[in-house]
Amino acid sequence: MSTTSEKSSSATKPFFSAQNIVIIGLTWGVVALLFFLLFSVPLPGEELPEWYSIGTYVFELGAYLLASIVCFKNWQSPQMVSGRNVWIGIGLGLLFYFIGGVLFGCWEVLWELDPDVSMADIFYIISYIFFGWGMTLAVTSKRLNLEVWQWVVLVIVALAGIAFAILVANPFDIFSSPDAKTLAEIIDVGEEIGEASDSLAPPWVITLDKYLEPYAYGVNLFYIIADVFLLIIATALLLAFWGGRFSQSWRMIAAATFSLYIADMYFKWADSYAQAEYESGALLEVFFVFTAILFGIGAALEYDISTRSRQSRRSRRK
Repeated sequence: MSTTSEKSSSATKPFFSAQNIVIIGLTWGVVALLFFLLFSVPLPGEELPEWYSIGTYVFELGAYLLASIVCFKNWQSPQMVSGRNVWIGIGLGLLFYFIGGVLFGCWEVLWELDPDVSMADIFYIISYIFFGWGMTLAVTSKRLNLEVWQWVVLVIVALAGIAFAILVANPFDIFSSPDAKTLAEIIDVGEEIGEASDSLAPPWVITLDKYLEPYAYGVNLFYIIADVFLLIIATALLLAFWGGRFSQSWRMIAAATFSLYIADMYFKWADSYAQAEYESGALLEVFFVFTAILFGIGAALEYDISTRSRQSRRSRRK
């Protein structure tokens, strides 16, 4: 007869098994890609419909929420070879990115605002900090003993990432950053705009946007530096785990970071160089969805390998 623990594990296995997480992730990614391919290009003279914008948020936020749950599941398991702190860092990064996406959707879809900085950026910044912390722990947990060609690859990727980031960042924006305003002036301006405009947003939202506006350049600079840092860490992880037992899971994590870099760089390029006002939902923004999916698949694969390796050791002892 099966024990109670075996019954409980078999009850939770159908959803949280690595095979099902991979299937769900791949299916979600394919459907999201088809959605972006079919509807991301509006008809001439028309804007993207509101239902399409809502759909992009559903695909993105759903992927980040599920991936964070999978990472938290890894954090709760003492069997993770890379350590529990690695997964609490990545899981919190995904969760705060999810919260930031919800707030960004409120600003864009619900209130039809497009500020340079909003409350969503606060959560995005926190998510990058947790991403960097978790992935740095993953690198430091494994002593880097790279060969010469691997160090060369790491340096090339770092230089290419920095050069491309500088190219899309439009560094001349530093000379056009807005001057800081006093809080009283910002509140007065926010109240005037809230009374005079036809915006759907409440006055406190417009006031907050005006208060955060002077920090736009610093926030954008942080994103660029964080993207390059994560790109370097992901490359180091990929090289460190190359050919090892856990290489498959960390390849997914590295691919997730590369995907985030692509999506962020495209968003920054479009925002800096687009002739007209940029409207989110472009095709390459599907890489935001891929980022969460790859993080979730990588977490599921490592959980599966970690638990199976421990079980095989116990069976050998028996």
